Amino acid sequence: MSNSGLKVEAGVRRIRIVSLVVAATLVLAGGVAAALRSDPEPSGVYLRDEQGRALILRGFNTASSAKSTPDGMPEFTEDQLDREHADMGTNFVRFLISWRSVEPEPGVYSREYLDRVAERVGWYAERGYHVMLDMHQDLWSGAITPDGRTGNGAPAWATYMDGMPVGEHEMWEQYYLDAGVIRAFDNFWNTTGEHPELVEHYAGAWRAVAERFADDPAVIAYDLMNEPYGGTLQGPVFEAGPLTSTYQRTADAIRTVDQDTWVCVAPQAMGTNWGTPSGLGKIDDAREGDPRIAYCPHIYPLPMDLGGGYEGTSRTLVDATVDSWRANAQRTADALGGVPIVLGEFGLDTTLPGALDFVDRMYATAAEMGAGVSYWSRDPGPWGPYEEDGTPRNLVAALDTPYPRAVAGTPVTWTAQVDRLELTYRPDPAVGAPTEIHLPRRGFPGGVDVAGADIVDWNQQTRLLTVRTPAGSGDVTLTVTPIR
Repeated sequence: MSNSGLKVEAGVRRIRIVSLVVAATLVLAGGVAAALRSDPEPSGVYLRDEQGRALILRGFNTASSAKSTPDGMPEFTEDQLDREHADMGTNFVRFLISWRSVEPEPGVYSREYLDRVAERVGWYAERGYHVMLDMHQDLWSGAITPDGRTGNGAPAWATYMDGMPVGEHEMWEQYYLDAGVIRAFDNFWNTTGEHPELVEHYAGAWRAVAERFADDPAVIAYDLMNEPYGGTLQGPVFEAGPLTSTYQRTADAIRTVDQDTWVCVAPQAMGTNWGTPSGLGKIDDAREGDPRIAYCPHIYPLPMDLGGGYEGTSRTLVDATVDSWRANAQRTADALGGVPIVLGEFGLDTTLPGALDFVDRMYATAAEMGAGVSYWSRDPGPWGPYEEDGTPRNLVAALDTPYPRAVAGTPVTWTAQVDRLELTYRPDPAVGAPTEIHLPRRGFPGGVDVAGADIVDWNQQTRLLTVRTPAGSGDVTLTVTPIR
């Protein structure tokens, strides 16, 4: 490498170190600020099923492998879904799709690809899951490097780097600092003023997806873009400007063909994933009736993003991040119109010290917020629930706990242990369907005892308990324990 090359590399390293120091300072400041002011109360707004029940969504991102496969499908089988359903009682999936596969040529939408997605959605539908389709991207596109193995998401024809370079890095996040990647994002957001057509194409691709799945009851939400990155624009200038504008244009396009599916918007990843505030603007929903906009942030606390565990000083920093993230997520949801929250991604290497304690902390936090959760990810290995050969990992037992899947009213609070669930909720007399609860086999091997509600059915094979509250009740607290 030449001296000039060494200087560039050194400069990149300095930028990254400074960025991380600034981010850590912001996270700590946010945690202190959150501790010094009262957090907003959970909005009590939930995504609801066709019967009007509030949904507690728990599942996986499925899956990272879809980013690089030629057909855009995750390396995931129907038998593996059966295994997941039996082992952990999941009822939700954030299913990765890609713009490159939806619109392989400008204005040409792939029916074959959408057929493949529909087949997988059918697997989930047969098992009673709710599906959120996630238009995924990282580093904009596979076309940022010649081998196509670094980024993912956008088609090559929508990738304009204007001859600017992209280097080689050991840490994938460093590619975000490359001039070519920055220019590709700037051209998409039309910061350059050269490519206003790209956002129109993106909205059109989402319209094609929505047109295909508008009448599919299993598809409950569209996650408009994974972890948006502003290129040369960052923070509130980006989020309140081109990001909000693109979301609005895309939501409007979806509503021309689909009036019912929820539209999920995410903040920029840099900063907000570490607990800092979002400047995302409100999205107007053109549908008839109440808006169906949801807020879908991610959380990856910086100490863990850098490979740390959940213990000692790292745990203190992570807890401050979680407190700050929760307060800021709730404030953003309020600013967007009091919308429901779905935690689109969180996850970590579960071989790290204290990892499962962090998993417990995040699911408890989500329950307190009334937020759904999709864990990253369903891929095998140290971040996932299974080894490459299918052997269950520690995450399986950690996630196989009781939870209310669908509540005939509005949840107020709920807590769970392996062999106990306590749920307080406000029944809705207009909802005729019963409340549905998942109970793990290891905590409930036989019969169940329910205090505060009447048992409608207990299916030991599916692990589903359904209960109904007596008519005329106010807030109800029900407790479920095994018969010993």
